[in-house]
Amino acid sequence: MMFRLFLVPFIFLLVGLVVQETNGQYYKKVGNKIFPFSTIVVDQSGNGHFSTIQSAIDSIPFYNTNWVAIRVKAGIYREKVVIPQNKSYIILKGAGKRKTIVEWYDPDGPERSPTFSILADNIHVRCMSFRNSYNNPINGNRKLRAVATTVSGDKVNFFRVAFYGYQDTLYDANGRHYYKLCTIQGAVDFIFGAGQSLFERCSISVIGGGFITAQGRESPNDTNGFVFKDCHIFGNANTYLGRPWRPYARVLFYKTNMTKIVEPSGWDSWSPDGREDLSTYAEYGNFGPGADTSKRVSWAKKLDLSTVENMANLNFINTPEEWINYQPF
Repeated sequence: MMFRLFLVPFIFLLVGLVVQETNGQYYKKVGNKIFPFSTIVVDQSGNGHFSTIQSAIDSIPFYNTNWVAIRVKAGIYREKVVIPQNKSYIILKGAGKRKTIVEWYDPDGPERSPTFSILADNIHVRCMSFRNSYNNPINGNRKLRAVATTVSGDKVNFFRVAFYGYQDTLYDANGRHYYKLCTIQGAVDFIFGAGQSLFERCSISVIGGGFITAQGRESPNDTNGFVFKDCHIFGNANTYLGRPWRPYARVLFYKTNMTKIVEPSGWDSWSPDGREDLSTYAEYGNFGPGADTSKRVSWAKKLDLSTVENMANLNFINTPEEWINYQPF
């Protein structure tokens, strides 16, 4: 009922604006800017439509085809949040990475532990943080897999979003994803999965010795992989750039600032079995004291500039015509 009540006054605000439809998804357009068709406000103080993020998501109809924005006011929201598979076209927007924080405490593995799970396609998230507080901040707990965010929907966009954990922080499971100006913090395999994802101008914060990536490409014909472009790797412990979760793991670091915490060998084989050459681990145009490749493992790949530029591009995850509104709203 609450969802219906706030839609009525909102419709009158549309007078004089252009409402367009693309592939069945409605949005407002003002000049060159695109806005959602409707907005829900979440405020813990009671001055919004809902006081929890999950209740706002629950209010959106199944098989929704209109862009809906959920504006989350500043605060620490202690709840598990799930966007189910049949609720697409949602924009989740906070007040800032340091102001809107979603937090939960759960070490129950990658399937059950996530603080935030995106199972639907066409989701945009911006200006907020997600934390699994079991090992973050570091405490006396046993180090276990505790996921801050799982992303298994297609065409998912993150802008100025932070993910905090220790082991398995960001489960970039499946689908095409774009991360821009985001922060990912962790220690062991803290960006992992079989997503087809571009991380642009992101901060990779290492809080314990381990591995930044554990990519899960299973076949040479799979299109997935992780590309880091214009990023910054820093922290307080030595780290490897990655190790293969699956045999054909693919990761590229491009024009990234690597501080001295990066291990000279760069990459780890996880369990040496003579198949290390199946993976595609590559670096190109990086800088900083950790970017020296003279002591890298022998099975690291040297890609030509044309291949690198094709990967370090939005075309790696989509074509702009196919994925409308890939830029944040």
